[in-house]
Amino acid sequence: MLRIAVGQFVPGSDPVANLDRIDGLAARAAAGGARLLVLPEGSLVEFIDDKGASTRCAEPLHGPFAAGLAAASSRHGLTVAAGSFVPVGDRVANTLIIAGGGDIVAAYRKIHLYDAFSFLESDTVARGDAAPPVVEIDGVPVGFATCYDLRFPELFRSLVSRGAQVLALPAAWVSGPLKEEHWLTLLRARAIENTCYVVGADQVGRRVIGRSAAFDPMGLPLLDLGTAKDAVGFVDVEPDRLAEVRAQLPSLTHRRFPVGERPA
Repeated sequence: MLRIAVGQFVPGSDPVANLDRIDGLAARAAAGGARLLVLPEGSLVEFIDDKGASTRCAEPLHGPFAAGLAAASSRHGLTVAAGSFVPVGDRVANTLIIAGGGDIVAAYRKIHLYDAFSFLESDTVARGDAAPPVVEIDGVPVGFATCYDLRFPELFRSLVSRGAQVLALPAAWVSGPLKEEHWLTLLRARAIENTCYVVGADQVGRRVIGRSAAFDPMGLPLLDLGTAKDAVGFVDVEPDRLAEVRAQLPSLTHRRFPVGERPA
Protein backbone atom coordinates (compact mmCIF):
# COMPACT_ATOMS: atom_id res chain seq x y z
CA MET A 1 0.00 0.00 0.00
CA LEU A 2 1.10 3.55 -0.76
CA ARG A 3 -0.43 6.33 1.34
CA ILE A 4 -0.59 9.66 -0.50
CA ALA A 5 -1.21 12.99 1.20
CA VAL A 6 -2.89 15.78 -0.76
CA GLY A 7 -2.10 19.29 0.45
CA GLN A 8 -4.32 22.27 -0.30
CA PHE A 9 -3.30 25.81 0.60
CA VAL A 10 -3.22 29.44 -0.55
CA PRO A 11 0.30 30.45 -1.62
CA GLY A 12 1.22 33.99 -0.68
CA SER A 13 3.60 36.53 -2.18
CA ASP A 14 6.67 35.37 -0.20
CA PRO A 15 8.32 32.13 -1.42
CA VAL A 16 10.15 31.71 1.90
CA ALA A 17 6.88 31.85 3.85
CA ASN A 18 5.30 29.43 1.37
CA LEU A 19 8.16 27.01 1.90
CA ASP A 20 7.62 27.20 5.66
CA ARG A 21 3.96 26.32 5.16
CA ILE A 22 4.90 23.45 2.89
CA ASP A 23 7.22 22.11 5.57
CA GLY A 24 4.31 22.19 8.02
CA LEU A 25 2.08 20.34 5.57
CA ALA A 26 4.86 17.78 5.02
CA ALA A 27 5.11 17.24 8.78
CA ARG A 28 1.36 16.58 8.96
CA ALA A 29 1.53 14.28 5.95
CA ALA A 30 4.36 12.25 7.48
CA ALA A 31 2.56 12.06 10.83
CA GLY A 32 -0.40 10.55 8.99
CA GLY A 33 1.78 7.86 7.42
CA ALA A 34 2.04 9.31 3.92
CA ARG A 35 4.97 8.48 1.67
CA LEU A 36 4.08 11.05 -0.99
CA LEU A 37 2.76 14.59 -0.55
CA VAL A 38 1.21 16.22 -3.64
CA LEU A 39 0.93 20.02 -3.45
CA PRO A 40 -0.55 22.58 -5.86
CA GLU A 41 0.80 24.09 -9.03
CA GLY A 42 2.64 27.34 -8.36
CA SER A 43 3.28 26.58 -4.70
CA LEU A 44 6.30 28.88 -4.99
CA VAL A 45 4.20 32.06 -5.11
CA GLU A 46 0.67 33.34 -5.69
CA PHE A 47 0.54 33.98 -9.45
CA ILE A 48 -3.13 34.02 -10.45
CA ASP A 49 -3.86 37.58 -9.32
CA ASP A 50 -0.27 38.80 -9.68
CA LYS A 51 0.74 37.78 -13.20
CA GLY A 52 4.24 39.21 -12.75
CA ALA A 53 4.96 37.09 -9.69
CA SER A 54 6.02 33.99 -11.60
CA THR A 55 8.72 35.96 -13.44
CA ARG A 56 9.74 38.06 -10.44
CA CYS A 57 10.11 35.08 -8.09
CA ALA A 58 11.36 32.45 -10.55
CA GLU A 59 14.34 30.42 -9.34
CA PRO A 60 16.79 28.00 -10.97
CA LEU A 61 15.81 24.36 -10.78
CA HIS A 62 18.29 23.82 -7.95
CA GLY A 63 17.55 27.14 -6.24
CA PRO A 64 16.38 27.80 -2.66
CA PHE A 65 12.78 26.65 -3.17
CA ALA A 66 13.78 23.32 -4.69
CA ALA A 67 16.43 22.91 -2.01
CA GLY A 68 13.77 23.54 0.62
CA LEU A 69 11.53 20.86 -0.90
CA ALA A 70 14.45 18.44 -0.91
CA ALA A 71 15.25 19.25 2.72
CA ALA A 72 11.60 18.72 3.70
CA SER A 73 11.59 15.36 1.92
CA SER A 74 14.60 14.27 3.93
CA ARG A 75 13.44 15.73 7.24
CA HIS A 76 10.00 14.12 7.06
CA GLY A 77 10.87 10.93 5.18
CA LEU A 78 8.54 11.28 2.20
CA THR A 79 8.48 12.41 -1.43
CA VAL A 80 7.20 15.94 -2.02
CA ALA A 81 5.80 17.20 -5.34
CA ALA A 82 5.11 20.93 -5.71
CA GLY A 83 4.89 23.51 -8.48
CA SER A 84 7.49 26.23 -9.04
CA PHE A 85 8.71 28.57 -11.81
CA VAL A 86 12.14 28.30 -13.42
CA PRO A 87 13.73 31.01 -15.63
CA VAL A 88 13.98 30.16 -19.33
CA GLY A 89 15.46 33.09 -21.25
CA ASP A 90 13.09 36.02 -20.89
CA ARG A 91 10.27 33.72 -19.75
CA VAL A 92 9.69 31.07 -17.13
CA ALA A 93 8.83 27.39 -17.22
CA ASN A 94 5.88 26.27 -15.09
CA THR A 95 7.84 23.49 -13.41
CA LEU A 96 6.72 20.65 -11.17
CA ILE A 97 9.53 19.59 -8.83
CA ILE A 98 9.52 16.12 -7.25
CA ALA A 99 11.90 15.77 -4.31
CA GLY A 100 12.69 12.63 -2.35
CA GLY A 101 15.39 11.51 0.05
CA GLY A 102 16.91 14.96 0.16
CA ASP A 103 17.36 15.24 -3.63
CA ILE A 104 15.38 16.36 -6.66
CA VAL A 105 14.37 13.11 -8.32
CA ALA A 106 12.41 14.55 -11.27
CA ALA A 107 11.14 17.80 -12.76
CA TYR A 108 8.48 18.47 -15.37
CA ARG A 109 7.93 21.61 -17.44
CA LYS A 110 4.24 21.96 -18.24
CA ILE A 111 3.60 21.27 -21.94
CA HIS A 112 -0.04 22.45 -22.22
CA LEU A 113 -0.27 26.16 -21.47
CA TYR A 114 -3.53 27.59 -20.18
CA ASP A 115 -4.54 29.90 -23.02
CA ALA A 116 -8.26 29.54 -22.38
CA PHE A 117 -11.16 31.23 -20.60
CA SER A 118 -9.54 34.67 -21.21
CA PHE A 119 -6.29 33.64 -19.47
CA LEU A 120 -3.05 33.65 -21.49
CA GLU A 121 -0.39 31.66 -19.67
CA SER A 122 1.83 31.81 -22.75
CA ASP A 123 2.30 35.55 -22.22
CA THR A 124 4.94 34.76 -19.61
CA VAL A 125 5.48 30.98 -19.68
CA ALA A 126 7.57 28.91 -22.10
CA ARG A 127 6.04 25.58 -23.07
CA GLY A 128 7.87 22.44 -22.05
CA ASP A 129 8.77 19.84 -24.67
CA ALA A 130 9.50 16.66 -22.71
CA ALA A 131 7.10 13.97 -21.53
CA PRO A 132 6.11 14.12 -17.85
CA PRO A 133 7.82 11.71 -15.45
CA VAL A 134 6.82 8.42 -13.90
CA VAL A 135 8.45 8.03 -10.49
CA GLU A 136 8.38 4.82 -8.46
CA ILE A 137 7.50 5.44 -4.82
CA ASP A 138 7.54 2.44 -2.47
CA GLY A 139 7.17 0.17 -5.48
CA VAL A 140 4.20 2.06 -6.96
CA PRO A 141 4.76 3.93 -10.27
CA VAL A 142 3.28 7.44 -10.06
CA GLY A 143 2.84 9.57 -13.17
CA PHE A 144 2.79 13.36 -12.83
CA ALA A 145 1.20 16.17 -14.83
CA THR A 146 0.10 19.77 -14.20
CA CYS A 147 -3.30 21.50 -14.19
CA TYR A 148 -4.42 22.24 -17.80
CA ASP A 149 -2.80 18.94 -18.85
CA LEU A 150 -5.92 17.35 -17.36
CA ARG A 151 -7.88 18.24 -20.50
CA PHE A 152 -5.58 16.15 -22.73
CA PRO A 153 -6.29 12.45 -22.14
CA GLU A 154 -3.52 11.26 -24.44
CA LEU A 155 -0.92 12.56 -21.98
CA PHE A 156 -2.33 10.39 -19.21
CA ARG A 157 -2.62 7.38 -21.49
CA SER A 158 1.06 7.87 -22.24
CA LEU A 159 1.88 7.83 -18.52
CA VAL A 160 -0.15 4.65 -18.03
CA SER A 161 1.55 3.08 -21.05
CA ARG A 162 4.82 3.69 -19.19
CA GLY A 163 3.53 1.84 -16.14
CA ALA A 164 1.84 4.52 -14.00
CA GLN A 165 -0.69 3.13 -11.53
CA VAL A 166 -1.35 6.53 -9.95
CA LEU A 167 -1.80 9.84 -11.78
CA ALA A 168 -0.92 12.88 -9.66
CA LEU A 169 -1.89 16.38 -10.76
CA PRO A 170 -0.91 19.61 -9.00
CA ALA A 171 -3.15 22.46 -10.14
CA ALA A 172 -4.26 26.05 -9.73
CA TRP A 173 -7.69 25.53 -11.26
CA VAL A 174 -9.15 28.98 -11.90
CA SER A 175 -12.76 29.40 -10.81
CA GLY A 176 -15.59 30.26 -13.22
CA PRO A 177 -18.86 28.91 -14.63
CA LEU A 178 -18.80 25.10 -14.75
CA LYS A 179 -15.12 24.97 -13.76
CA GLU A 180 -15.69 22.83 -10.64
CA GLU A 181 -17.73 20.39 -12.72
CA HIS A 182 -14.97 20.21 -15.32
CA TRP A 183 -12.31 19.61 -12.66
CA LEU A 184 -14.08 16.77 -10.89
CA THR A 185 -15.45 15.21 -14.08
CA LEU A 186 -12.07 15.16 -15.80
CA LEU A 187 -10.25 13.77 -12.76
CA ARG A 188 -12.82 11.02 -12.56
CA ALA A 189 -12.66 10.35 -16.29
CA ARG A 190 -8.87 9.98 -16.22
CA ALA A 191 -9.29 7.39 -13.44
CA ILE A 192 -12.00 5.40 -15.22
CA GLU A 193 -10.47 5.37 -18.71
CA ASN A 194 -7.04 4.37 -17.39
CA THR A 195 -8.25 2.11 -14.54
CA CYS A 196 -5.86 3.75 -12.12
CA TYR A 197 -5.87 6.02 -9.09
CA VAL A 198 -6.00 9.77 -9.71
CA VAL A 199 -5.20 12.52 -7.19
CA GLY A 200 -5.49 16.26 -7.82
CA ALA A 201 -4.03 18.88 -5.47
CA ASP A 202 -5.43 22.34 -6.11
CA GLN A 203 -4.81 25.80 -4.76
CA VAL A 204 -7.67 27.30 -2.78
CA GLY A 205 -8.51 30.98 -2.56
CA ARG A 206 -10.41 33.85 -4.13
CA ARG A 207 -9.86 32.90 -7.78
CA VAL A 208 -9.21 29.15 -7.56
CA ILE A 209 -11.66 26.43 -6.61
CA GLY A 210 -9.90 24.18 -4.10
CA ARG A 211 -11.76 20.87 -4.27
CA SER A 212 -8.56 18.80 -4.15
CA ALA A 213 -9.84 15.32 -4.88
CA ALA A 214 -9.01 11.68 -5.54
CA PHE A 215 -10.70 8.78 -7.32
CA ASP A 216 -10.06 5.05 -7.36
CA PRO A 217 -9.53 2.96 -10.53
CA MET A 218 -13.28 2.46 -10.97
CA GLY A 219 -13.93 6.19 -10.56
CA LEU A 220 -15.23 6.03 -6.99
CA PRO A 221 -14.55 9.23 -5.01
CA LEU A 222 -11.97 8.89 -2.25
CA LEU A 223 -11.32 12.49 -1.20
CA ASP A 224 -12.68 16.03 -1.60
CA LEU A 225 -11.13 18.81 0.48
CA GLY A 226 -13.75 21.35 -0.54
CA THR A 227 -12.61 24.90 0.23
CA ALA A 228 -10.62 24.04 3.37
CA LYS A 229 -7.39 26.02 3.71
CA ASP A 230 -4.07 24.58 4.87
CA ALA A 231 -5.68 21.15 4.59
CA VAL A 232 -4.16 17.69 4.25
CA GLY A 233 -6.14 14.67 3.10
CA PHE A 234 -5.04 11.06 2.69
CA VAL A 235 -5.56 8.43 0.00
CA ASP A 236 -4.48 4.79 0.24
CA VAL A 237 -3.39 3.20 -3.02
CA GLU A 238 -4.17 -0.52 -2.83
CA PRO A 239 -2.41 -2.71 -5.45
CA ASP A 240 -5.02 -5.44 -4.92
CA ARG A 241 -7.80 -2.97 -5.76
CA LEU A 242 -5.98 -1.94 -8.92
CA ALA A 243 -5.54 -5.57 -9.99
CA GLU A 244 -9.19 -6.36 -9.21
CA VAL A 245 -10.48 -3.47 -11.33
CA ARG A 246 -8.17 -4.26 -14.22
CA ALA A 247 -9.28 -7.89 -14.15
CA GLN A 248 -12.95 -6.87 -14.26
CA LEU A 249 -12.38 -4.09 -16.80
CA PRO A 250 -9.35 -5.00 -18.95
CA SER A 251 -9.80 -2.01 -21.25
CA LEU A 252 -6.08 -1.23 -21.32
CA THR A 253 -5.48 -4.60 -23.03
CA HIS A 254 -8.10 -3.75 -25.68
CA ARG A 255 -6.34 -0.66 -27.02
CA ARG A 256 -5.97 -0.43 -30.79
CA PHE A 257 -4.14 2.88 -31.18
CA PRO A 258 -0.68 3.35 -29.65
CA VAL A 259 0.18 6.53 -27.75
CA GLY A 260 3.74 7.86 -27.91
CA GLU A 261 5.70 9.01 -24.88
CA ARG A 262 6.58 12.46 -26.20
CA PRO A 263 4.25 15.37 -26.93
CA ALA A 264 3.76 16.39 -30.54
